[in-house]
Parts: sequence; C-alpha cells; structure tokens
Amino acid sequence: MVLADLALARRLERAEGDAAAQFAMARRRLFPDCGSDWRECAGAYLVYDGPDSPVTQTFGLGVFETPLATAMEEIERYFRDKGASVFHEVTPLAGLVTANLLCERGYRPVEISSALYQPVSEPGGAPADGDRATVRVANVEEADLWADVSARGWAQEAPALFEFLRGFGQVAFARERSACFLAEWDGVPAAAGALCWHDGVALFAGSATVPEFRRRGLQAGLLRARMRHAREMGCDLAMMVAEAGSQSQRNAERQGFRIAYTRTKWKLL
Repeated sequence: MVLADLALARRLERAEGDAAAQFAMARRRLFPDCGSDWRECAGAYLVYDGPDSPVTQTFGLGVFETPLATAMEEIERYFRDKGASVFHEVTPLAGLVTANLLCERGYRPVEISSALYQPVSEPGGAPADGDRATVRVANVEEADLWADVSARGWAQEAPALFEFLRGFGQVAFARERSACFLAEWDGVPAAAGALCWHDGVALFAGSATVPEFRRRGLQAGLLRARMRHAREMGCDLAMMVAEAGSQSQRNAERQGFRIAYTRTKWKLL
C-alpha cells in the first residue's frame, strides 16, 4: 500500500521537477540562445524557461530539506537575475517552517493544485468505440502534428494562446525521458497526451482533446496507453497534477487516482 506521506511527496515532487528540468533543456537544444536553465538549491529544483513560462519556478521546496534564509536569497537571486518573477509550488508536507518563511519574505498564494497518484497496474477496460479510436506513440516526424493537436485541445477557452501552446508542445515533444501519444478517431488525430518518467514515477501530463472529438472515450484510451507504457518503462507509481476541484481532478479520480496532497503556488511580491 502506498501511503500519502513525506516519502511519497519526495518521489512525486522530484519526478515533476525532473520533467520541468528536461523541458528547459529541450528548449535550449532547440533554441541555444534562449537562456533556459536549471539547477538545484536546498534540495529544490530551480527551473528557468523564460520569464513568462509556467515552467519557470521551483519544485520540491522544503520537501528534501528545510530552506534557510540564505538559501531563499540565493533562489530568489537566481530568478531575478534572469528577469523572472519568483514562484514556488509547495506541498503542505514541506511543513510550517517553510510556509512561515514564505510569509515572512513577502510571498502570497496565487494558485492551488492537487497532486494525485495511483500504483501502476495493467490497464483494464475496452477501447473506446471498438476500432474507431486508436492510441499510439507519435513518431519523431509527427512533432508538429502532435503540438498542433495538443494546442487545439487546450486553446478552446483562450484562442489567442494557440501559437504559444503550439510552441510549448513542440518543446515538450523534444523532452528526454518522455513519450508523446496521439489518439485518433477513424484515423484522424483528435487528442494528445504526454508521459514523463523518473525513478519509477510516471507523470501523466499534457492531455487534451480537440473540441469536436470530445466525449468519445479518447482520454480514457490515452490513459490506458500511457499506463501500459509506464509499466514497460519499469515505473511502479503514476502521478497527475490538476487544478484543485477541477473537472480534470474529478476525471483523474474516476480513473483511480487518489489525492496525495493539495499544493499552493506562491509568488514573491
């Protein structure tokens, strides 16, 4: 039985931090002058992917060691020297000492998310609508296609962000220790999802369906295919991150994921 304790938090936070670090390195390979970078300080991963990137923040602050004021100064300088705001996504298992330190240094909460998990197991259930829906790992020549499908799925609520999301997807496709999946309906690319892995933890990420193909079981198919791939990669634990109380969180729970903890994202004013 996997317990929602500090040991679990360390595995989940490190897996997500590694995925973010690999994302920054992928961008640097694609765009050598972009400045993307990462480093470790006080047990946390500091990831910089540009001043406006959602990847630019720390991961695992307070989970591996309690940060001191000197470490916080070093972390804040790392981001500010690059012209970025300072963000930390912090689990309650980091403890009150970490929370109090953030308050003392002028941070405020700006976002709440849930980290969910379940043991990796043989996926059950039948494919959606028989042979009409298929899921496969996208090949290297389909990077632009995968990025386009992903962006079309995510951009329904914010069409102006389509090009940003498409570029984000192109970088995600180039990330190491990951695989990108395409779900097709009658042979038409209709949904996209990603899987990253680190030290036995499989991070299910970036899952989106093109609006006209929703409610056809494609997300369930993506989850089954990624769970199977996670087993093949030797992972024993699956994780997912969703906005607290969101439809994404409810969908994850319906698929067997449990909430490990609810995190707070802090911003330095």
